[in-house]
Amino acid sequence: MLFDLKEYENKKVHFIGIGGVSMSGLAAILLNNKIRVTGSDFKESPTIARLREEGAEIFFGHHKENITDQDFVVYTAAIPPDNEELLQAKERGIPTYDRAEFLGHIIQNFTHSIAVTGTHGKTSTTSMMSAISLAADADPTILVGAHLPLIGGNYRIGDSDLFITEACEYKASFLQFPGKIAIILNIEADHLDYYRDLQHILDTFKAYLQVMPQDGTVIANADDPNMAYVLEGSTVKVLTFGIHQGELQAREIVYNEAGHATFHVYQQEEYLFAVTLKVPGEFNVYNALGAIGAALAAGLPREAIIRGLGEYQGVNKRFQHLYTKKGITVIDDYAHHPGEIKNALETALKMKKNRIHVVFQSHTYTRTKALFHEFAQCFDAMDTLILLPIYAAREPDTGLVSAEELGDAIRARNTVHTLNTSTFDEAAELLRGILKEGDLVLTMGAGESVKVAEALEPLL
Repeated sequence: MLFDLKEYENKKVHFIGIGGVSMSGLAAILLNNKIRVTGSDFKESPTIARLREEGAEIFFGHHKENITDQDFVVYTAAIPPDNEELLQAKERGIPTYDRAEFLGHIIQNFTHSIAVTGTHGKTSTTSMMSAISLAADADPTILVGAHLPLIGGNYRIGDSDLFITEACEYKASFLQFPGKIAIILNIEADHLDYYRDLQHILDTFKAYLQVMPQDGTVIANADDPNMAYVLEGSTVKVLTFGIHQGELQAREIVYNEAGHATFHVYQQEEYLFAVTLKVPGEFNVYNALGAIGAALAAGLPREAIIRGLGEYQGVNKRFQHLYTKKGITVIDDYAHHPGEIKNALETALKMKKNRIHVVFQSHTYTRTKALFHEFAQCFDAMDTLILLPIYAAREPDTGLVSAEELGDAIRARNTVHTLNTSTFDEAAELLRGILKEGDLVLTMGAGESVKVAEALEPLL
């Protein structure tokens, strides 16, 4: 269907799992277009409170009684087929759409759309692109995968034809909502509970370019070894970026004591401008280059690019400084894939500090098993590694793999002092016993590892 927002004014749409980062933004877009919204979730949150203030009717718990006279229902990939509300909608003959499919319909209402995809860096790059567009007064609509302080949440509703969103590759969902401009940051093996192997992933990214509008532009990382295969035969315009190669390059990169980069941007051999970031690490130079490429393709002013990136101060859980106390700095990062871990740890090593202590919670059993050897080799340069039990997320524990097995494999390398703990409080107590002034603590993972940082603060 072509979902024309104007045609649905005063109709009613229900969201199963309305508090999710993407679902909440979609609900807000409908509310802004005078479409009535109901939704269900399991607990209160700032996002749900915000939606309620904007006019949504929220139910707690998923119950068939929540489905009454809605015109259609949207659900997330996490909703099982036997969900009461989903079954009730089908029984009543109410049309249902999964989140990715519905986002694909919504994106058609915007003339200019920018989708950010890749294995790592989607949220940070979407946030940087948001900062640039706001600096340009472009009044964008934004869907981002974390709390972005710049917009006070995970979504922003604008009044222009510019739409900026993350495009997650999990279960190939991004094939349903291609942007007119697509940023591809990097491609590695991940989500191997869905994809057969890396080749399957590469072929899916290649298919993504094939569903883009023919007048679209892909902004692609030329330094990624897998990118050439994906770009080969592309029928859409391509602008490559990188540090070592690419049409758009960052050169003369200098890092300060906090790991923040200043660099010069060139297109071919033409000098464009200089950028100074307030977020650390080489990976953020790549993220910034992706955002710069998209901004140039969208025709945003260079001055807005420089100002937006220069003022951007990060997004929650992306190498986020939590606190410094008694000379000990504590940072939280979302890294849960070996490539992301490597980037975060290389960034930590660039910072002025004494020792680095990492608290890591691996995310899902299938990812831990599939990338077991890569995880085991990530932490060699660290001083201490504390492992928490694996965060199950959507998966049952079938005994496939454990944090203890991962700890044993790391200890066998005899590189980093590695400890397994069973609770957040235990991990905090272990840290208290070894921390000294000038040390850095890095909590890592897509689960709940940040709770160790929260438990540690009153102990310091």
